[in-house]
Amino acid sequence: QVQLVESGGGLVQAGGSLRLSCTASGTPFGGRAVGWFRQGQEKAREGVASITCGGTTKYADSVKGRFTISRDDAKNTLSLQMDSLKPDDTGLYYCALSDFCNSPGLNPAGYASWGQGTQVTVSS
Repeated sequence: QVQLVESGGGLVQAGGSLRLSCTASGTPFGGRAVGWFRQGQEKAREGVASITCGGTTKYADSVKGRFTISRDDAKNTLSLQMDSLKPDDTGLYYCALSDFCNSPGLNPAGYASWGQGTQVTVSS
């Protein structure tokens, strides 16, 4: 059974930074694309960043230049470094695992397994 556990969320002032982590158990990350998604209050879930098994990344326009996604397959861990945070970045952040190497990008429908999420709150 695949289990994804996110950590690293919290409350931060605008302009600050947070680093999210996601650890998988029950299946290896290797050979599979992974991604980060978020859902704000009364908003649809949206893709934030994704990375293929080969390391190709994709970012939402709203986070380009501020967020960095990375993976460590040896540790079965996915990370999201978030800098210059804005109040609009507030939401529940999820990591997700695809069944395929090449990323379905920022489309949530392309991901088979999901974590429970970690809350990020950015105050103005």
